[in-house]
Amino acid sequence: MNKFIFKSYDFNPTTRTAFFRYGFEDGTEFEESVQFSQAGEYDKELLDRALFLSFMLVGTSYYKAFPSREVMMEAGALDEWQAKFFNTVYQEGLSQFAFENQLTRDDLVHFTPTATSGAKAPLRAAGNGVLSLQSGGKDSLLSATLLGEKEVPFTSWYIGSSSHYPMVLEMIGRPLMTAERFIDIESLKETKERGGLNGHVPITYIVTSFALIDAVLNGARTVVLSIGHEGEEPHDWIGDLPVNHQWSKTWPAEQALAEYIHRYISADLQVGSPLRGFAELKIAELFATHAWERYGYEFSSCNRANYMQGNDNTTLKWCGECPKCANSFLLFAPFVPADELKGLFDGQDLFEKPMLQETFKGLLGIEGVMKPFECVGEIAELRLAYHMAQGRGYGNLSFDVPESDFDYHQEYDAQAWARQMIQ
Repeated sequence: MNKFIFKSYDFNPTTRTAFFRYGFEDGTEFEESVQFSQAGEYDKELLDRALFLSFMLVGTSYYKAFPSREVMMEAGALDEWQAKFFNTVYQEGLSQFAFENQLTRDDLVHFTPTATSGAKAPLRAAGNGVLSLQSGGKDSLLSATLLGEKEVPFTSWYIGSSSHYPMVLEMIGRPLMTAERFIDIESLKETKERGGLNGHVPITYIVTSFALIDAVLNGARTVVLSIGHEGEEPHDWIGDLPVNHQWSKTWPAEQALAEYIHRYISADLQVGSPLRGFAELKIAELFATHAWERYGYEFSSCNRANYMQGNDNTTLKWCGECPKCANSFLLFAPFVPADELKGLFDGQDLFEKPMLQETFKGLLGIEGVMKPFECVGEIAELRLAYHMAQGRGYGNLSFDVPESDFDYHQEYDAQAWARQMIQ
């Protein structure tokens, strides 16, 4: 068996760059780096603990080339709780990857405890700043708007794969910190040529861990995510493994990450989403009410047009052809005038677009079409959105959509401190 190896990680304070190194027993090696834009006075031990979390999470991007049930730890050690935590990350967080590559839970890594003594006590974290993760999408811009309305001081935080960032982030009117991620693309290409596998990883966890590093470097204690009640509805199952496009966006995942941070890094550090208690349809309504006037023609939730590796996303766009565009059209149609919403898509009514009919069937649970592997709303709420949009100047889909009794005003569980930020 060609075991995956967690080799080493470190931080260069001069260049403000974190390095993460991995390999396989056959000699294959990877090195990823992340460069941060600034750093103040920081606790080196606290930073090391944050780096180790990223080290373990970033590993998913390289482990997936030749997944093995057993791995080797050349840097760091795991106690029993950590082993269970990372088992969940590498199994449920890689469930879409497993589904697309005909793997089962048994094929994925099963970490075993390697720590010979009890976990070190969590450290104290100085500072009181707030980092609010920003992408230029509806959720993060809504969080910025609601935090601003409550006069909560925060710094916008953005990470990309190039020096570009969406100019809409400058409209927020808050300080902006950026980070740049350098994935070892060349080594991944080489493994692919040798039969290596590819697929989706728990990217939200990875990005959040980078933001946590920046929080330690710059004296912030709160990392604000912008995730509603989503990701809970599996696309399919592999035995007892739920297949989920973005497990790391789920409420159980947020709780688990918060507990990891409090156990192993610092109980003073908070990570979570103020929007967690809202359904996606409710978030769309809140955006239409609070943020559309300012950001309606500047934001985008389309990954294909903006967030592919190396894309210049200075000006955000919509492709009008992907599941995210169809999902956004569904969510906003009940709350945004038809002419305005169509204006984002070159005047097109996506409900009437022939190439999107199968996509809408998947989003709406029609004829057994699988829900797209994207961050999209639940079937019941999207059905409700479609019927709420009828009579508002939109066209019709080419098929019937069942009625829905989904209550989009329902409030879901959220971390108390996060909910209070916007109440």
